[in-house]
Amino acid sequence: MNEKQIILDAMKKAGEPLNAGKVAELTGLDRKTVDKAFAEMKKEGSIVSPVRCKWEPAEK
Repeated sequence: MNEKQIILDAMKKAGEPLNAGKVAELTGLDRKTVDKAFAEMKKEGSIVSPVRCKWEPAEK
């Protein structure tokens, strides 16, 4: 499973918008890895920001 899928799964399980630090904590991934994946996921439109600095999957 790639990082993006791991991040999306963690976000769906949490059920609330998360920041990159919390995602890194929940997934065990390095913070830099999460930040890089977030940047790609934002461009793809797979995550959205309902609250400043917090993100959730575009499709719930």
